[in-house]
Formats: sequence, structure tokens, C-alpha cells
Amino acid sequence: THATSRKGRQLDARRYAALTFYWPVLGRQVRLRGPVSIAPARAAQADLHARSTGALAAALTGRQSEPLASLEELASVSDAAWHEAQADPTAESPTWTLYHLHPEEVEFFQGDERRRHVRVTYRREGEGWSRGLLWP
Repeated sequence: THATSRKGRQLDARRYAALTFYWPVLGRQVRLRGPVSIAPARAAQADLHARSTGALAAALTGRQSEPLASLEELASVSDAAWHEAQADPTAESPTWTLYHLHPEEVEFFQGDERRRHVRVTYRREGEGWSRGLLWP
């Protein structure tokens, strides 16, 4: 994400986050929580360049989460960014930032039709992990 986006500003103020991966068809999710660090700029640019041309174009606009005056402005800025991304696939977005989450807690959730969901949690303890169950 961009360091200047709402998410980037929030992570700058508090370097702690949670990620959730959800599979609704299976009734499963995995949630990770922990401190966040910022990767070196070179790694951030490598992450950006491993993405699609569209992702690079969006990053080159550099306006994530900012107010948008009109859809016409979006089209104009987006078109220019697409042309730049296509002309220079190695173009850099100076505010593109790669964040690393270092999990301290991981929860595996399996839904149950009778609402007896199974929640297994792992918490980092020193060099290892403790395992436990949570009520649904």
C-alpha cells in the first residue's frame, strides 16, 4: 500500500495489524495478529513490479484513499498512469510501501451449521507456540 494512504498512516501511528483470510464456501477463516515492520524500499519496489501493469498504474497515481473530485479526473489520471506503466514497467512509486506482519497470534476458524464453530488459536511464546481452543 502507499505510506500516504489511510492504511499507511494508521500503520505509521501504530505498527500492529491483523489479517484475515476467509473462505465462505468452506466456512473457514484464518486470522493473524501481530506487530508490523516496514520492508526496505528495494523490496517494496520489487513487490510492486511483481504485480500487474494495472497495479503499477494505480500505484503511480499515488492518491490511494484521497478524496476524488470526479470520475473524469479518475479517468484522466488513470489513463496517464497506464501509459507510464506500459512505457516503463520498472517505474517506481516512491510512496509504495511493503509491510511485514510478524504473527504473535494465529486463529483457525471452522464454521459449523449448528453454530458450534471450532476455533483453534496459537500464541507465540518465546521461540515456540502454545495451542488453545476458544468458545465460538
